[in-house]
Amino acid sequence: MAKVTRGWQFTGTNEPLTFVEKELKPLEEGYVRIKVHNAGLCSSDVGALHDPTWMALISVPCILGHENAGEIIELGPNVEGWEIGERVAICPMPYNGAYGPGYGRDGGYGTITSAHSSMLIRIPDNVGSDQAAASTDAGMTSYHAVVVKGGVEKGTKVGIIGLGGLGTVGMDVAIGKGAEVYVATRKEAAQKKAKEHGAFKVAANIKDFKDDQLDVIVDFAGAGITTREAMEVVKPGGKVVLVGMHTPEIPINGNDLILRQTQLVGSMGGTKEDIADVIQLISEGKLKIGVELIPLSAVAEGLKRLEQGEKDDRLVMYTTEEDFK
Repeated sequence: MAKVTRGWQFTGTNEPLTFVEKELKPLEEGYVRIKVHNAGLCSSDVGALHDPTWMALISVPCILGHENAGEIIELGPNVEGWEIGERVAICPMPYNGAYGPGYGRDGGYGTITSAHSSMLIRIPDNVGSDQAAASTDAGMTSYHAVVVKGGVEKGTKVGIIGLGGLGTVGMDVAIGKGAEVYVATRKEAAQKKAKEHGAFKVAANIKDFKDDQLDVIVDFAGAGITTREAMEVVKPGGKVVLVGMHTPEIPINGNDLILRQTQLVGSMGGTKEDIADVIQLISEGKLKIGVELIPLSAVAEGLKRLEQGEKDDRLVMYTTEEDFK
């Protein structure tokens, strides 16, 4: 039975992460202990390193990492329906008002984490733990915006603004659902990626789809003007889903809301069920999240790469047996 975890610990704003070894605490009722196989690196952790407002959410000192997948190695009191050896992903949303791994308890930028059993999702045999880890935040957030808030399904004409990490997954989810996808991105490399992934049309600006009568537009950029343009382009009675938070102020024309009866809704996070649906899409071969694997030892450097924008795919940490010795 594991006695310690080793990982990258956060102690406060503008303090560097330090690699530590910590003794494991006894499991609480309903919780399970998980051997981490993979953990996705998230830009919110970059924010935590520099923005003091994150201190209210993190129980310091804390090993970060909230996009986690691994193997159950220990069951706490009164855990039912789960067995040691099962591969699971962990929903990063709070449970019963308490924050989970990477916020309220030591997370996946280490060798061992723990979570309440109600927040676990089984990983099918044909889905890698790296894909499952990427599904827990990027997959969940994008799926929730596109499918749950946007109502995208087979045959829906959906616009995607911005093809960063979330936008790319959102595009792939929509394509996997059988939607007709229109991608707006100014970056030539991203335009090429969209075409390779099966987007129906690709352009530099969402206004280029003015005549295409889009049912839904999901704005992953959130640059203010992008949301306004989406409101102007979506068909009368259509819906715009705002995910990106580049700017908090949006210059909206009231005529779009009133005369054209356009809906504008926000989307943040998601649910355990969203993660399960994303993993099912992966299992069915309808979705594959682009990931770049890095070792546990490279997490701190990986977060610097995230901060500097030096990545194309989702950075996902992996462990080896050497990390547990």
